[in-house]
Amino acid sequence: MPSPTNRPAGAPCWIELTTSDVSASTKFYGDLFGWHAEQRSQEEYGGYVSFSLHDDAVAGCMAVQAQDGPADLWSVYLQTDDVAATVEAVTSHGGQLRGGPHAVPNLGVMAFVTDPSGAAIGSWQADPFPGIAVVDEPGTPLWFELHSRNYDRDVAFYRDVFGWDTYVAGDEPDFRYTTLGSGVGQVAGIMDGSAWAPEAPMEWSIYFGVDDCDKGCERVTSLGGSVVIAPEDTPYGRLAAVTDATGAAFKLITPPAGG
Repeated sequence: MPSPTNRPAGAPCWIELTTSDVSASTKFYGDLFGWHAEQRSQEEYGGYVSFSLHDDAVAGCMAVQAQDGPADLWSVYLQTDDVAATVEAVTSHGGQLRGGPHAVPNLGVMAFVTDPSGAAIGSWQADPFPGIAVVDEPGTPLWFELHSRNYDRDVAFYRDVFGWDTYVAGDEPDFRYTTLGSGVGQVAGIMDGSAWAPEAPMEWSIYFGVDDCDKGCERVTSLGGSVVIAPEDTPYGRLAAVTDATGAAFKLITPPAGG
């Protein structure tokens, strides 16, 4: 995954956990990934929690707002040079604005939108905070993936709105997949889920790297989380789907040796 200094246009640059129990979530991820949690001031940042690994920023966490109802989930933010222009492009290409743009003091500008299929996605303009500062290590997000039921439309949306440089990784009836970037420079993907998951929610997933996927799943359950899909070998590594102690879904990946 490219470093913060050379991310391609529209690349995932920040991840954020919305949780019904901030204390339980900070403990879970601290024990699972070794993250350090630091809570920002209530007055200026609403008690926002910043997660770091080796003193490098890796994720954020915030309590779910009462008016939004229960929600324990991870969200992905895509990089942009101009949030306001991105929001205009979102609405003109069939998406919707859910919140923002909002200036985050001394950090940047954010907005939250949905794509034409209803998948939620954030937009982040660094000013000066670039987002995730540590990559390609256990305990960091290694891959980001959208499952879509309207694949062609959604690929076009991310290309036209966020400036994705798209590459077709698979174009068979049972595996249609497009990536942002190619080769070692690819950072995210869109999968056609219409054939195999017609009723599943279409949303973004985050894959966190671990040294041993099986042991990672054991650790998840020991910390109060659940294994949704047991570890399995794939051409991209050993993968599993899990939830944390409050029910937020994410995935674990142990990349193949030498990968």
